[in-house]
Amino acid sequence: MGQSINNKPIASKPFPLALLLIAGLMIVFGLAEVATGFSHQFFGLTTAQVASATYLGVALGLFYIAAGILVLTRRHWAAFLAIVLLGGDVLGRIGMVVFGLYPLDSFRQTFGIVAGTAIAAFFAVYIGWKLKSFR
Repeated sequence: MGQSINNKPIASKPFPLALLLIAGLMIVFGLAEVATGFSHQFFGLTTAQVASATYLGVALGLFYIAAGILVLTRRHWAAFLAIVLLGGDVLGRIGMVVFGLYPLDSFRQTFGIVAGTAIAAFFAVYIGWKLKSFR
């Protein structure tokens, strides 16, 4: 906390509840992505049954988890790093589609991949929009 001119503490502004909820969701979604990396399926969505899909899926899940934990630190540098990790998650998902590790063989599969990627991108944009909330 900072000091005012008359040496009374200046109350720090409250951290937005939405950022705390998003951080929690990123951790939960990251855990689900790690589990999917190992099992190759999640609520009917699948990944290719190859080692590269496992490694990349788990890595992307860890990016998501790390981003959530970084947001919880409430630090400006950590928020910036969280945005970078979420960007890596989005690019990694696109790469998995391009290389056939996320098959686009059904509407449900395609919708799930697009929606999940859009959510990660939204989280990155929202964190960027709220960067002034971090110290």
